Amino acid sequence: MAGDSKTEKATPKKRRDERKKGNVMMSKDVVAVATLLGTLVMLRVMGGVVNEQANNVFQTCFGYITDFTPEAMPDILPQLFYFCIRTVAIVAGPFLLVTVALAVTATFAQTKLLVSTESLKPKFNRISPLQGFKRLFSLRSVIEALKGILKISILLYLIYTYFQDVVVSFTRFLDMEIDAACSVFLEDIFTLTLRVVIAFAALAAADYFYQWWDYERQLKMSKQEVKEEYKQTEGDPQVKGKIKQIQRQRAQQRMMQQVPNADVIIRNPTHVAVALRYKPDKDDAPVVVAKGLDELALRIVSVAEENGVAVIENVPLARSLYADAPLDQMIPMEFYGPVAEVLVYVLKLDGSEAQQSES
Repeated sequence: MAGDSKTEKATPKKRRDERKKGNVMMSKDVVAVATLLGTLVMLRVMGGVVNEQANNVFQTCFGYITDFTPEAMPDILPQLFYFCIRTVAIVAGPFLLVTVALAVTATFAQTKLLVSTESLKPKFNRISPLQGFKRLFSLRSVIEALKGILKISILLYLIYTYFQDVVVSFTRFLDMEIDAACSVFLEDIFTLTLRVVIAFAALAAADYFYQWWDYERQLKMSKQEVKEEYKQTEGDPQVKGKIKQIQRQRAQQRMMQQVPNADVIIRNPTHVAVALRYKPDKDDAPVVVAKGLDELALRIVSVAEENGVAVIENVPLARSLYADAPLDQMIPMEFYGPVAEVLVYVLKLDGSEAQQSES
């Protein structure tokens, strides 16, 4: 159905949920280029150390070959083993530390320091033959296979063309000292690595944009999913509307219960009604106990008349009080004068009515 097509961008909640699951955008090629770049830098920084250690290895091995006897083998092997371990640690240790640090940095930079164990949990769909078949022939698998073929082809081409140019110069090593030959060989490796880094950096940039596009495509939602998420986070609009309606009704009921306690109702004949209470012993100023428009205004007036509360018609004052005087609070100071006049008039009315009843 058209409503099920995923055409909408992912909502912030969808992105947060996917991030919690460990589903974030990341290009492995960027990590690979970062480690290659670290190797390139270390080749330049540690070229002298590598050259020195390579020279020591050749000299030590040639020395053992010269002095080798079957009887001396039990003593030579432990020494040779320790020497090899020490040399590997000196040469490969810094390379390993730098490449690991750059790989971790490149990964966390893309995932924004995400550490999630969700992907480590067992999922039965991973061992499903049907799901595996779908993944095997998915667009992502085809792209990854093409990327792998392209990277291997580029790497083989660079190695072939480079050594095709320098292989003839290898014959010079026969007439060179060991340290000089190592220096030339390391320079050749550095140049080749530089070419590989440049080529793979271009591939990594293209892969980064592809991973971003594919990630956004997978996160897209259908309009129905957006509606369902809105209902889950904000609540069903119909239910929320019903709740608000009930709240308004209860608030009106509580307000109508205060009308009989009012001292005066100021009204605009049919559209506005404001009920005021003023008890000098506990109120510093008149208090708005009820107010309403149209039908609610008529109900306030009706309840007031049934309970003998005075109803005064004052169009501008009624409208101003309704607009500016908050419910269940004292009226603003600018209304003290007009309201006081109304209350005095109501007291006079009550006094005259009392005299007429006595006579």
